[in-house]
Amino acid sequence: TIDIDRVRAGQYGVSMQAISDALNSAFAQRQISTIYGQANQYRVILEVDPRFRTDPSGLGALRLPGVVASQIATSTNAASNATTASTATSAATTGIQVPLTTIARVVRGTAPLAIGHQEQFPAFTVGFDLAESESLESAVTTIERAKETIGMPASLTGTFAGEAAEFRTSLEGQPWLILAAIITIYIVLGVLYESYIHPITILSTLPSAGIGALLALHLFGLHLTIIGVIGIVLLMGIVKKNAILMIDFAIEAERTRGLSAEAAIIEAARLRFRPIMMTTLAALFGALPLALAAGPGAELRVPLGVSIIGGLLLSQVLTLYTTPVIYLALDGLKRRLTGGGAA
Repeated sequence: TIDIDRVRAGQYGVSMQAISDALNSAFAQRQISTIYGQANQYRVILEVDPRFRTDPSGLGALRLPGVVASQIATSTNAASNATTASTATSAATTGIQVPLTTIARVVRGTAPLAIGHQEQFPAFTVGFDLAESESLESAVTTIERAKETIGMPASLTGTFAGEAAEFRTSLEGQPWLILAAIITIYIVLGVLYESYIHPITILSTLPSAGIGALLALHLFGLHLTIIGVIGIVLLMGIVKKNAILMIDFAIEAERTRGLSAEAAIIEAARLRFRPIMMTTLAALFGALPLALAAGPGAELRVPLGVSIIGGLLLSQVLTLYTTPVIYLALDGLKRRLTGGGAA
């Protein structure tokens, strides 16, 4: 370890950059030029003689560019009623070569065999694993709290890497992805139904699916991991088919047979009950093997299956009753806004 006396280095006019450049030129195999031949190019590498690289005492042979100030004193006498003497001092600088051992000392000690780097800075990686009942989110929160408690100096920074970094990145962007999916669903349904109101009825089934998934994960003692979030996103495409089956039938009955909104949605709920139950049970039993998975990889499949099943069960129970009510409420709002016309 080279312990540099910064005060003494400043007295000799040696900067830290000059020390770094000298060590870099001596031991880092620095390329200083390129010789171009007729057919080849030869890179000129600057380094110390190999015999100085094997012995730390060779550091004493390094010379650093510095400056030294010389003082010039002059005196003047003024011939007047009183005689006064004054001294004027001026400084002149002279370039010198300062031995490294003059401004630094070489200390022997223990050091790591290799120094890891991240983004060109020395870095040390601390790995951790999760207890069986803990989630990655709680571990990340605990580590952040510990960093604040120990009072890390400003010169040290800590960042997450690997799975922890991917987890934080995914959680930061997940709300925007869900919002984009909802907006896309609304636009597609609005174009298909030629309405601004009825897509809202279909989207009203999504909150119950998300709540059901979260309740199921909590009931089974599972944490909301990235896989659980994927299950909730999948539910967005599965549970809205219940409302689509009813709303599509009701709109068609209103437009072709002239039924009222109340009569159309009641008939749709009665006639579409069997298809809704069949599709829901098919999706539920399809996700059952995921929830009952065991062995390697089960920690990824179980949250996915549990979130899908929980969301399907709760949305199935609620949407069969809430979808007709929301349909009639929004239909009444549509008629008040448009004066009885179609939206």
